[in-house]
Amino acid sequence: MTEKKIIAVVGATGSQGGGLARAILDDPNGPFTLRAITRDVHAPRARELAARGAEVVEADLDDEASVRRAFDGAYGAFVVTNFWAQLTPEQEAARSRAQMEKDQAEIAARAAKAAGLKHVVWSTLEDTRPHFEHADSSAPTLEGGYKVPHFDAKGEANAYFTAQGVPTTFLETTFYYESLLQGQGPIRDENGELVLTLAMGDSPLSLVAVEDIGRTAYGIFLAGSRYVGRTVGLAGAHYTGAELADLLTTVLGEKVSYRPLTHDQVRASGFPIADEIAGTFQFYTEAADSFVAHRDLDAIRKINPRLKPLEEWLTEHRDQLAA
Repeated sequence: MTEKKIIAVVGATGSQGGGLARAILDDPNGPFTLRAITRDVHAPRARELAARGAEVVEADLDDEASVRRAFDGAYGAFVVTNFWAQLTPEQEAARSRAQMEKDQAEIAARAAKAAGLKHVVWSTLEDTRPHFEHADSSAPTLEGGYKVPHFDAKGEANAYFTAQGVPTTFLETTFYYESLLQGQGPIRDENGELVLTLAMGDSPLSLVAVEDIGRTAYGIFLAGSRYVGRTVGLAGAHYTGAELADLLTTVLGEKVSYRPLTHDQVRASGFPIADEIAGTFQFYTEAADSFVAHRDLDAIRKINPRLKPLEEWLTEHRDQLAA
């Protein structure tokens, strides 16, 4: 019997890493075994993975020695950083969130090199700055040099894996289906009518179920060296705001109207991260042609045959959306 290869999954109890953890565990006859990396091995989700047969180890992306130990003896690793992580006031004051992501990615890259990993899947995003510079856009500069910090820092951090010579696949994600349940889905206006208010104008938005990030990463690992050194753009669907409102109308059985916001309206909304969100949607909108083209659904389905269509996901979450 061939010995199974270990995939070390950063954030195995979170959204993206959790999808990969489940994909490995759901394929008991597959070539891989799961090493779940978490900051708290006693957390309920960590215990659930252990109960299913996963090796659960404690490590923190801010602690290079712990990451090095967690990668030791593994064939490959899935690496993701969390720009939106809950931080203490002291952590917030010590460095920007963009710098935190870059520091953590560099630690992961050095640890992967030291451990001799044969394949890393790095969950990343495009660096938006070349687009905004080429477009001579009015988008403000944030955090001392970024246009969309949670995109740009990940894109900039790609270079750490390349510089270390780590065999890496760069998996570029996008807007989560789940965001439609987290304040960016339809809401009722003052007349009680359902309204979708994305800042997308008439441009298409690429969306994906968060579970499919892990499933796609699993397909990349299964493919072996075929995707090493390559960038894979990920989406599960492409819809304009109007098309999305029509789909929501069909699923919910109630009219959903699309009333797009401008990016400046989002910036003026007063939300704490309004500039970040506005910059994100400005990039989605202005770079829509290349962003969508980079996320070929047919190509993605070859890697992840279980890629979930948006309509199926919306139907599964109809009650939550209606509420």
